[in-house]
Amino acid sequence: MIRSVLGGLLGGLALFITGFLFWGTPLSALAISRADEQASANLQAALAQALNATGTGVYTIPDPSSAQGTILYGRGPVAQVFYNSGGFPVMDGGSLIGGLILSLLVGLLIGLALRFCLPDFISRVRAAIFLSLAAVLWIDIGQAVFMHAPWGYILYLAFSDFVGLALAGLIAAKLMETKTASATGEAGTLH
Repeated sequence: MIRSVLGGLLGGLALFITGFLFWGTPLSALAISRADEQASANLQAALAQALNATGTGVYTIPDPSSAQGTILYGRGPVAQVFYNSGGFPVMDGGSLIGGLILSLLVGLLIGLALRFCLPDFISRVRAAIFLSLAAVLWIDIGQAVFMHAPWGYILYLAFSDFVGLALAGLIAAKLMETKTASATGEAGTLH
């Protein structure tokens, strides 16, 4: 059990590092579109003017809940805006600590699921790969399918999530494997 917990925690750490490599380095420029400084300032001012009264939230613009909004939505342009009425640092230490805790928890859950549900290393590896793929297809690719999110961003997001989740599962599976278990093929035991 200790090897499973350790494997899950190290897998979670790998998940965190993978996320940082994809999103905390210049690699993220592959996924993010940029507006020039003046356009950014204009958009920020317009957002503050239009949305500060209702506050932080996720906004579909234009709002298709009325007849006029539906017409405007059909004409485009449209946006889904994750809006935060207050600012925060680009490299927010609080979110990094929270993200590390979250990734460790996710890695631990992956490790425990692999240990309690699958009897051997090969089964755990297959499950880690296929479940990671299923998760990113539904959660990430689904955003492009259902919400018409930009494919370039979504594919980058899906790839980064797949690599992180699969790596977490592979590390957990490898670290919970024992020399005895690998030599005997673990004969279907779950202890």
